[in-house]
Amino acid sequence: MRMRRILGLALASATLAGMSAFGAVSAGAASSPNISRDECTAAGGQIASVAYGGDVCVLPDGTKPRIT
Repeated sequence: MRMRRILGLALASATLAGMSAFGAVSAGAASSPNISRDECTAAGGQIASVAYGGDVCVLPDGTKPRIT
């Protein structure tokens, strides 16, 4: 009985660790890289100002990378 409990806890820990690693990778992939003003206009985007956030480039696909 004790061995089942230990194996169950090990499996649960491994599952949670795998899910948190997957979430971190997904979040990293979802974040947009920085872009320059010239690159923004060349890609067909428009420069917009965000309150307390500086300038962003609104690209045609809806992403909003920060202007560097």
